[in-house]
Amino acid sequence: MRALQPGQQCEVWIASAGGGLELAYATGNMLLEAPNWTLDGRALILNGDGLLWKLDLADGSLAGIRLTGLPALNNDHVLAPDGDTIFLSGEDGHIYRAPLAGGQATRITDDDGSFHFLHGVSPDGTELAYVGIEGGDFTRPGRLMTIKSDGGAAARVDVGPGHCDGPEYSPGGDWLYLNTESFTTLPGHAQLARVRTDGSQFERLVDSASVDWFPHLSPDGRLAGYIRFPAGTQGHPADLPVDVVLVATTDWTTPLHTWPVFGGQGTLNVNSWSPASDRFAYVAYPLWGAAGSGA
Repeated sequence: MRALQPGQQCEVWIASAGGGLELAYATGNMLLEAPNWTLDGRALILNGDGLLWKLDLADGSLAGIRLTGLPALNNDHVLAPDGDTIFLSGEDGHIYRAPLAGGQATRITDDDGSFHFLHGVSPDGTELAYVGIEGGDFTRPGRLMTIKSDGGAAARVDVGPGHCDGPEYSPGGDWLYLNTESFTTLPGHAQLARVRTDGSQFERLVDSASVDWFPHLSPDGRLAGYIRFPAGTQGHPADLPVDVVLVATTDWTTPLHTWPVFGGQGTLNVNSWSPASDRFAYVAYPLWGAAGSGA
């Protein structure tokens, strides 16, 4: 389980589409990760200490969500379009469904020899997109997979030979947005791309010298945020100077706003846009005087 280092702080920030920044929560007691925004716009859902937490944005209170039938959680979780259900990845490599208000969880994935890392749910709630790691062997590249949200056989969507991560459905449900290493032979060097859900079209969104991860589209499809790691970074490690980047989906090459952050892993792993498409959340982990807010 990830934890804060001595002297490290966890800060949950809310960035606006206009470039504003607001501190929503800060703690030196627990490492929180990967915020989702609830459908009613009133709270953020995060993981920490292997559990799920709800941050009330009105009063800044943090409360645990009591779920049963789950292993310790990692930082891959997404809310169903109904706003009442959450899909989660466990540290056991399986994907689960649970009521967001708390209660009994149900396992979705089978014991098929792979680890399953959830990232996206289709707009109609019937399908999930995840990354499959064969045998739980992290020296092997992750593969883009889809599965019905009530379980069953999984299907692969081909995006080339390199590792991919963070697959997320477009608001219309016809594309999956992701990061992939298939455009280069350099170690790591993930780049942003999208693929038709049927695999019929695969295209790069931006050609950059940086290492780019986790593209997240706003609900109205006009904007996207992602995290930019320094050139040469392999994977998406923690505790690095990174940038949270905001772009218009009509022009991925020209950032609208950029926020420097000390973070990486846990900062922006899942879609954290507000229902109104005007704000999104991310997490910073300032350490020993490192700038965490980007303000």
